[in-house]
Amino acid sequence: MHNVVISGTGLYTPANSISNEELVQSFNTYVAQFNADNADAIERGEVEALTESNAAFIEKASGIKSRFVMDKDGILDPQRMTPRLPERSNDEWSVLCEMAVGAAKQALERAGRTAADIDGVIVACSNLQRPYPAIAIEVQEALGIEGFGFDMNVACSSATFGIQAAANSVQLGQARAILMVNPEVCTGHLNFRDRDSHFIFGDAATAVIIERADQATSPYQFDVVSTKLLTKFSNNIRNNFGFLNRAAEEGVGSRDKLFVQEGRKVFRDVCPMVAELIGAHLEENQLNVGEVKRFWLHQANLSMNQLIVRKLLGREATEEEAPVILDRYANTSSAGSVISFHMYQDDLPSGSVAVLSSFGAGYSIGSVILRKR
Repeated sequence: MHNVVISGTGLYTPANSISNEELVQSFNTYVAQFNADNADAIERGEVEALTESNAAFIEKASGIKSRFVMDKDGILDPQRMTPRLPERSNDEWSVLCEMAVGAAKQALERAGRTAADIDGVIVACSNLQRPYPAIAIEVQEALGIEGFGFDMNVACSSATFGIQAAANSVQLGQARAILMVNPEVCTGHLNFRDRDSHFIFGDAATAVIIERADQATSPYQFDVVSTKLLTKFSNNIRNNFGFLNRAAEEGVGSRDKLFVQEGRKVFRDVCPMVAELIGAHLEENQLNVGEVKRFWLHQANLSMNQLIVRKLLGREATEEEAPVILDRYANTSSAGSVISFHMYQDDLPSGSVAVLSSFGAGYSIGSVILRKR
C-alpha cells in the first residue's frame, strides 16, 4: 500500500463570459415575444404568460453574477437560446477532450510531470457528449499517455468520486500516477427558457494529478488523508436525455430531456446530509472540525454552502475558510469544488487540514480530507 498525494491541479476557463444582465436581456426578449405571440391564448386562460427575470433576482437566489461559456452568441440569441457547438469530424479532438487537455497540461506542469509519468486517465463529469469511445481514452491519446482510461458519471460529485477511484489505484500499486479530469459543458443541458434555472450553469474543466507520495516532487502537494462517499436515490435533480429517447418519440423535446430540479427540496435534503457526512468523516479520522483551515465546497448555490459550513462550525465561515468562485463561474457541476481548490490553496501553510466536498444529483456526496505537505 502506497501513500497518495494530489500533486497538481489545473483549470481550463472558456474565453467567453455572460453577465446576469446580458442573460436577462436575452431571456426577457424571449418572454416578451412569447407573450405577444400567445396573447389571445393567454387572455383565454389556455396558456400561462411567462414572467420576466432580473439580475438582482438571480444574484439573490444563487450568488451568481456571471458565467463562462463555450459559446455565447447561441445562448444569447432569443430565437435559439442554446449554445452553438458545431459537430466535429471523428478525426478532430472533441470539445470535451479539448477542454480536458487544457486543464490537464496545467495540472501536469504544477505536478512537475509529463505524459510519460501518468499511467491512467479518468474523465469524471456530469455531461459526457457521447457513450463511446470513452472521452478518457481520447484524452489519453491526445496527451500521449500509456496505460488505461475510463469515463465515470456521478453528476456534480464526479470529481470527488474520481479522486477516490484514482487514489485507490495508486494506493494498490496499479498506477504510479493518475490524471483525473472534469470537463463540463453544463450549458448544453440547460433550458435557457426556464426562469427558475436559466442562470444556474457555466462551462469549465478541471484536472487533478494523484500520485504516489514517495515519488512526488511538486511543491504543491496535499496528502490524501481519507475519502468518503455517499449516494441516496432522488428524482429531485434529473436529466432524462439519452439514446433510448429515440425509442419513445412521445418524449422527444420534453422539458425533462434537459436539466430539471426541485430546488427547495434539494436545499432541504442535501445541506444536512453534506454537513453530517463531512462531520462524521472528520471524526472517523480523529480530526476536529475546528482543525479544518479550508472548505472547498461544490459551487452550486451560495446559501447552500453557507448553511453547510455554519452547521459544521457553529458560526458563519469567513471567505478564507470557504472560498467562493460561484459568483464568476456559476455552477460548473463536478468542476466547481476543484476550481475553488485550484485557486485557493497556495496560501495555506504546511500541515493545514482541508476538506474538498461535492454534492449533487443522485443524490451523491463526496468528502476528501487533505493535508498540505
